[in-house]
Amino acid sequence: MKVEARLFDITTAFFFLSAIVYGVWAKEPVGTVALILTGGLSLIVGTYFHFIARRLEQRPEDNPDAEVSDGAGELGFFSPGSYWPVALAASAAVTAFAMAFWQIWLLVIGVVLILLTVGGLVFEYHTRPNSTD
Repeated sequence: MKVEARLFDITTAFFFLSAIVYGVWAKEPVGTVALILTGGLSLIVGTYFHFIARRLEQRPEDNPDAEVSDGAGELGFFSPGSYWPVALAASAAVTAFAMAFWQIWLLVIGVVLILLTVGGLVFEYHTRPNSTD
């Protein structure tokens, strides 16, 4: 996680430096505030990665002397094919359409659809614990 933390440290510095340059050059407060807030969000994510990097053991990505074979092995379970992301995207599209035209009834339907599809995506491979009857 140190690599990811370093990337966000660099982007944080870039956004704050850009905010300073933009604020002096353009003298426009809205863009300056937007760049400062973007740098703040980047700082939050980078701080989270720094915090997590201390709790995890060193990964091959964090070792500059690592070989490609050090990262070999099972990486985790990935779904071979799932239709839930497509349903989630369609639900988000319905919700965005409802917000764009401010149709409250469609917005309620879209939010319910998003909640259902997120639940389906999260619990797609969930199995019930064995019952002891």
